[in-house]
Amino acid sequence: MNLYEHTIIARQDTSPSELKQLIEKYSKIIEKNDGEVVKTENWGLLNLSYLIKKNRKGSYIHFKIKGNGKVIDELEKNVSIDKKLLRYLTVRVKKFDLETVYFGKKEETEKKESVKN
Repeated sequence: MNLYEHTIIARQDTSPSELKQLIEKYSKIIEKNDGEVVKTENWGLLNLSYLIKKNRKGSYIHFKIKGNGKVIDELEKNVSIDKKLLRYLTVRVKKFDLETVYFGKKEETEKKESVKN
């Protein structure tokens, strides 16, 4: 089993309920192709570095996936034809970092750090 990190950027006008549907849709595709979603992170609405299809912001969703190449092929095929998405990126990694919260709210991150110390 290979390990992958897959990030998608949805259009800025996508509602929270539509984002949940996107997460469920792609999780089902992964599981249907003998893959496993280890973790899903909703990074929220972030500014884009440049305009993409007339959008200045995008909603980022990040998946950590265990699976083979067939899972990724099927996932990317479905992502590339989805009109709600602006971009996607899949990266193969050697191991997952399940501890660090990169795009969490500052207060939550500080609370977690104070609990560790």
